[in-house]
Amino acid sequence: MQSIRPLKPESPRRALLSASAAATGVVLHTSPQSEKLSIYPSQTPDVLLVETPSPLEEQIGVARRRVTETYREAHSRVQGVISRWIGVEHAIENRVKAIISPNESLTPGLLYVGVATLTGSIIARNRFLGTRLLLPPLFLFLSAKQFIPQTTANLSAYLGSLEEKYFPTLAQKHDIANAHSEMAWERLKDATQNGRQWVNHSAEVAVDKVQETTGLKLKETLGWAQKRVEVQVTEVAKVVEEKVVETKAAIDKAVEEVKVEASPPVEEVKTEEVKRLV
Repeated sequence: MQSIRPLKPESPRRALLSASAAATGVVLHTSPQSEKLSIYPSQTPDVLLVETPSPLEEQIGVARRRVTETYREAHSRVQGVISRWIGVEHAIENRVKAIISPNESLTPGLLYVGVATLTGSIIARNRFLGTRLLLPPLFLFLSAKQFIPQTTANLSAYLGSLEEKYFPTLAQKHDIANAHSEMAWERLKDATQNGRQWVNHSAEVAVDKVQETTGLKLKETLGWAQKRVEVQVTEVAKVVEEKVVETKAAIDKAVEEVKVEASPPVEEVKTEEVKRLV
């Protein structure tokens, strides 16, 4: 049997020499390639600077964004309020233009209405409480109806529409009250007219009796005879006009009937033509 000799460890000097020889071989092997230089200039690498804000700057940015958003919201709200106010102004302007009549002058009319209202308050100054409360509005309403009637009618119609829209029950009661007031006014007018006619008739009877008793021509002196003649002429003219209108209508109706009778029906004419052709 052969005896196995143990390997002796290399000395440090020998190991260092072997390592340097290997490195020299590698350098000698790679040196021809690394010595080749490029014909183009080498590009300088770009340097990128990354900005990293500090915590204080981040807090300031957040606060600035919040303030900007708050300002924008407030600005939009203010603009909305302004636009609404402008719309209200336009609506009021259009409504006032619709109420005021272009055919009436407001400057003297309103002046007259104000003077009449002040007159009512002056008249009712030393009266009891009910008169002081009712007389100035009554003078105001009557003077407005007298001096600016169209504007007053437009204003009443507008107030009535508002009442019907927002207070329908009150509007119904108001309509009923207006109807009763109109009925009472018509009755008062009829009663006044009847009373005037009765007074005139009584005066005429009294004048006739005095004239028969004394022989004085009071009717001619007062001008009643001429007025009576004028009234009679007016009544006769109205009656004649009505008769003329009725006669004209009757004549037109008769002429139409004659035309209808004179013109034969279309179907009969067609049948007669067909028979003749056959």
